[in-house]
Amino acid sequence: MNIKFFADPAHGWGEVPISLIKELGIADQISHYSYMKGDKAYLEEDCDLSVLMNALEAKGIIPNFVEVWTNNDSPVRRYQSFKLSN
Repeated sequence: MNIKFFADPAHGWGEVPISLIKELGIADQISHYSYMKGDKAYLEEDCDLSVLMNALEAKGIIPNFVEVWTNNDSPVRRYQSFKLSN
């Protein structure tokens, strides 16, 4: 499993399908500091990405990270805050 990691000079986010977050049952643990666009979630690196990593590790999945770096503000910053409706 590959996770794109979008990073700018100040922060980073891991891109994963929203369906994966639902499948792992961790949607209620993801903060508003993460973002979403279309069918993807962008989990902030400090806490939310760790929630995902712990859930994947519990299933024996170790993802590979592919970094996407920019020297400017990442477009991720302009996406909608993470919030799934019930």
